[in-house]
Amino acid sequence: MFNFNFDNTFLKLSDDFYEQCEPQSSSNPVLVIFNSSLAEQLNIDSNIQNHVDYLVGNQQFPGSAPAAHAYAGHQFGHFTMLGDGRAHVLGEHVTEGNERFDIQLKGSGRTIFSRSGDGRATLGPMLREYIISEAMHHLNIPTTRSLAVSRTGEDVYRETVLPGAVLVRIAKSNLRVGTFEYAVRTEDKDNIKVLADYAIQRHYPECADDLNPYLSLLNKVIVQQAALIAKWQAVGFIHGVMNTDNMTISGETIDYGPCAFMDIYKPSTVFSSIDHQGRYAYHNQPGIGLWNLTRFAETLIPLIDSDETKAIQYAETALKAYQDTYVQQYQLRFGQKIGFENINPQDFQLVIDLLAILEKHHLDFTSTFRALATNTFKNQSFFKHDDIQQWYKEWLNSMDNQNQSTDSYTLMKSVNPAVIPRNHLVEEALSDMVLANDDTKLIQLLSAITNPFSDDHDAQYLNPAPPSERVYQTYCGT
Repeated sequence: MFNFNFDNTFLKLSDDFYEQCEPQSSSNPVLVIFNSSLAEQLNIDSNIQNHVDYLVGNQQFPGSAPAAHAYAGHQFGHFTMLGDGRAHVLGEHVTEGNERFDIQLKGSGRTIFSRSGDGRATLGPMLREYIISEAMHHLNIPTTRSLAVSRTGEDVYRETVLPGAVLVRIAKSNLRVGTFEYAVRTEDKDNIKVLADYAIQRHYPECADDLNPYLSLLNKVIVQQAALIAKWQAVGFIHGVMNTDNMTISGETIDYGPCAFMDIYKPSTVFSSIDHQGRYAYHNQPGIGLWNLTRFAETLIPLIDSDETKAIQYAETALKAYQDTYVQQYQLRFGQKIGFENINPQDFQLVIDLLAILEKHHLDFTSTFRALATNTFKNQSFFKHDDIQQWYKEWLNSMDNQNQSTDSYTLMKSVNPAVIPRNHLVEEALSDMVLANDDTKLIQLLSAITNPFSDDHDAQYLNPAPPSERVYQTYCGT
């Protein structure tokens, strides 16, 4: 039905990893937004948007088998046993191209993992996830995506009474570092091997034939995460809650809670209302990535080698490579942002100096790099500063000495977005939807962020937020 082609390989694992359970019903569901382009990519009949009961879990797709997944996690550094407390994975949709995606309902009711929670989600955070995940996809950053958001017709009680909603999330899988942390702590000691074999089969089948497939799995995940976080840094994205249960094995960005894009360049920027110590600040994200991967490596120690001392040595060597991989990816991304295909260490000083200038003069991260890409840098008000003029002169001299296959301005335009989901615009769109059921600003914002490398947009999407409209705190919605 609706071209869904469900499989349920995860349910072939031990039931330690999940609880099969039905989503709670929604009393009066109404579709808010549907991602037709994603449906087409997944070979899903877009006619499904006319059958909202399927999109909130009131009715089940043939072949689906709803389940809440078990996992653990280090949340702000503290270990906790967790699980899907407000989500149900319906199953794995297999496309015509043999790609496999988890189809998950988020906000679909209580499960065995809900603890004291109500299992529900509110409209604002679900729409935020839809907006930000679409922006990330069109910025060419690996991410889960959103197929639909629907109102449930029911009130949800947080600080105030808010409209309930269900999001349909699409992911390569829901395997997380936290899933491995959970597996290694179960009574069945075979669970960690079973899970690792499943992760290899699903995401990295090339590892299966290696001499040490579990060490190869660790190396693969390290490379994926180093590259992912470098891409976050290059667009000023701040995840907000980089707990180990929010780091995927596939290398996709997942769980868009108090996330936001940085406006004024300030490395210590934090948006999350609950991150009082700045653990997940912009400049801490690379280090937290390594911290999380270290927790992942610890779960694989029994599999990497029967000699624990050797296994730890192998894992430590793999983790040391994270920094090299991250730095390489970071330098590549930021080098391209100033027009260098493959920047050398000497020229990378230009990046370091430019970022220092951005911080010193409180300049907008996105629009400054876009001005460089569109050759309007000299026309900006900030160009009056002597240090900026000197930097620009040195940059031009370095550009004149380049011999590369791609035109520098073409390269810069392809990696420096003109449009990001500015926090104040996201908040305006969400407020209009939640308070007035007005989707005008939401639709306009989505139109802009799905074409981020074009300057052919209304000025409000291209310009930084005025100081009076800057958003300094975001909330996770749980």
